[in-house]
Amino acid sequence: MKPIEGKLYTIDSLVEDLRRIGLQRGMTVIVHSSLKSFGGWIPGGPAAVVLALEEVLGREGTLVMPTHSGDLSDPARWQNPPVPEAWWETIRRTMPAYEPGLTPTRAMGAIPECFRKQEGVLRSAHPQVSFAAWGAGAARITEGHELSYSLGEASPLARLYEADARVLLLGVGHGNNTSLHLAEYRASYPGKEEEELGAPIRKDGQRVWAAYSDFRIDSDDFETIGEAFGAETGLVTEGRVAESRTLFMPQRALVDYAVKWMEANRGRARQE
Repeated sequence: MKPIEGKLYTIDSLVEDLRRIGLQRGMTVIVHSSLKSFGGWIPGGPAAVVLALEEVLGREGTLVMPTHSGDLSDPARWQNPPVPEAWWETIRRTMPAYEPGLTPTRAMGAIPECFRKQEGVLRSAHPQVSFAAWGAGAARITEGHELSYSLGEASPLARLYEADARVLLLGVGHGNNTSLHLAEYRASYPGKEEEELGAPIRKDGQRVWAAYSDFRIDSDDFETIGEAFGAETGLVTEGRVAESRTLFMPQRALVDYAVKWMEANRGRARQE
């Protein structure tokens, strides 16, 4: 067989790259990632990336990743693909409840799916938009994640803000930057809407279908916001980890900037 082509990347080389872009021991960081973007060959694949991140941060640091499971939701809202209306009630009645140790991620990628299974990693309680964390601040970041208004003040995103965390985008853009959702919750703009959602959870040891209120989120302008933040503040460090284009920035400054941007720009067409 033909040998694998391209470069070989190891935990040690990933550690060097991560330190070069500014990641340091003791930091709190939320990571969004695409394993495919790393290119080459990494012995251990996603596990090697997780271990490299943890080696740089050390036990005094905190590593966080989104571990969302959006398929634990109301089938009436499913579009990709939609399911027959005749199935909806059966799905609501039989879908397994969210279990932090069992429920897989959906569309999050191989790295967070690997990370959530690691011994010592904690995962927040939300059935659709959970976050997993490892390290010194893991319990503080993940505890108290309320069902309603799930990416707002009672979410891990707000705890990251309080911890003066960093955001690390590994091979993905600002469209995947969940911290911008915290800005959505905090900003006031025309057209901001609430909606009623549902998911299966465990309550008092029993599986129940829980309805809850939330804001309708929209990431369509996240790339524009992220690019403007970098251009205007100079706070985004660009680099490479293996072959993955990397963006590294302070979360608090990003959220504060995004709140002002949204209040100045979102809903402008409605007002005009």
